[in-house]
Amino acid sequence: MKAILHDQDVLCVGEAAEPSVEDGELLIAVKATSVNRADLLQKRGNYPPPAGASGILGLEAAGEVIEGAGRWKCGDRVMALLPGGGYAERVRIPAAMTMPIPESMTYEQAAAIPEVFLTAYLNMFQLGGLQAGQYVLIHAGASGVGTAAIQLSCDAGAHPIVTAGSHNKLQACRALGAMHAINYKDGPFGPRIRELTDGAGVHLVLDFIGAPYWDQNIASLANDGRLILIGMMGGSKLPQVDLGPLLMRRLQVIGTTLRPLSLDRKAALTADFTSYALPRFTDGRLKPVIDSVWNWEQADEAHAYMEGNRNIGKIVLRVT
Repeated sequence: MKAILHDQDVLCVGEAAEPSVEDGELLIAVKATSVNRADLLQKRGNYPPPAGASGILGLEAAGEVIEGAGRWKCGDRVMALLPGGGYAERVRIPAAMTMPIPESMTYEQAAAIPEVFLTAYLNMFQLGGLQAGQYVLIHAGASGVGTAAIQLSCDAGAHPIVTAGSHNKLQACRALGAMHAINYKDGPFGPRIRELTDGAGVHLVLDFIGAPYWDQNIASLANDGRLILIGMMGGSKLPQVDLGPLLMRRLQVIGTTLRPLSLDRKAALTADFTSYALPRFTDGRLKPVIDSVWNWEQADEAHAYMEGNRNIGKIVLRVT
């Protein structure tokens, strides 16, 4: 089969071995996949796939079942989170991690859902305990996860505050329902958070940046608040850490990544999310946010586009 192969920064369409399907797995003809920052890390050797996963890039896919299992039959339109292998004509998927694509949705739209919405759902609700009426600070608000998190928090009755780095991104976040949008290039966001929450702080912070935001994140949290760390785009090392605020204000810091979770945990997450979100995608309360769609032969250009931080929402690759 054809697949996008990588040699460090160079991506090209080449030949790869057909996936071997085991019990409980589906074989999918991939119609579309999406670009994630994990792909950028993996191609440089900085984020290896889990044991037994495909070495081909791609953490999500939308397509058609060509070898079924369980309740899935040939011809079913499905989308799924993957441990790897999405940048290919065919991919194997554990049946328990597969979601149906709503009839009104294209493959390109479906490919923009699994990774970012499951990440946002896991971290805000299952780990973060976000509830109606609470404030959540979402960094990188115009990213794929950010645009998903804004929608999910609004749907739950919470109040999202976001950071982003351009007027267009801030406007896009507001259009999705962000209560407040802060340009991090204009100065520290911490004092602004306190102002916007009448000094109380936010109940939850969803952070992709890491070390550079640590002090402001902690200062922005309300008592009993939670910092969910899901990325370290700005670095991982802190020269000094004052543990006092964590103790005195009963703060929690949770680090998490979705990809290495066990199949059982990811299957349970997928089932929970499907039950909650599929009716909302069907009736339009939730929607995938797509920045652009590229043919997969343009994967190099699509990666460069993401590395330039130009996207608002998801970058989708159409598999042809």
